[in-house]
Amino acid sequence: MDTKKKILVFAATFNELDNVKELVSLIKKQPSDPDILIIDDNSPDGTSEEIKKLQNNFNNLFLIERSGKLGLDSAHKEAYEFALKNNYDFLITMDADLSHDPNELGNFIKNLDKFPFVLGSRYISGGQCLMTGRRLILSKYGNLIIKFVFQVDCNEFTTSYRGFNLKKLNNFHLNLVKAKGYSFMMGAVHEIFRKKIKFKEIPIIFNDRKKGYSKIPRIEIFRTLINLFILKFFK
Repeated sequence: MDTKKKILVFAATFNELDNVKELVSLIKKQPSDPDILIIDDNSPDGTSEEIKKLQNNFNNLFLIERSGKLGLDSAHKEAYEFALKNNYDFLITMDADLSHDPNELGNFIKNLDKFPFVLGSRYISGGQCLMTGRRLILSKYGNLIIKFVFQVDCNEFTTSYRGFNLKKLNNFHLNLVKAKGYSFMMGAVHEIFRKKIKFKEIPIIFNDRKKGYSKIPRIEIFRTLINLFILKFFK
């Protein structure tokens, strides 16, 4: 790994008070010692206040507080712009609920030295999804449906654990992705394919959250299906 690389790890938060301290601690224990950006959508549980306390103990922990629940897509776009403006080499995005293991960051960094885009995948050899019941079925078969419709050699479209080599993605920006909400993750991968950008899928283990609750409303399933066909036939 090139230790001179400037690396930013980003997570969006809404009511993640129970998880954010452990998340920051685990990220900062990584050999790469990346900077961290958290964008909080005015969490009523005090998430942003906890992050401010953590800033006293950890260097290069940045917090952007927003006025309300402005959405996952806009948070990711804001993080991408922050990384560009501050001249980072790599941006790695992940969930804040500890479903993504910070100990896997090293594998992202290693592969970002070679590829413009690295996608953490639960559904390739070595990957695993530890969700159960209805959520597991929706995730597994949802990704299979997306793969079938897009007709691309990729197995993961919906996880946010992914990395961007900002020095190699000269003709790409997350602002190009028009899909909103949780469909944004699928839309970002589709934009990568559309621009024929080289990418690498790497295995990740997706842990079901132990604290807090999922923020994905059921209607997002239908929105994702609608956006899937919009992307396929109108982009």
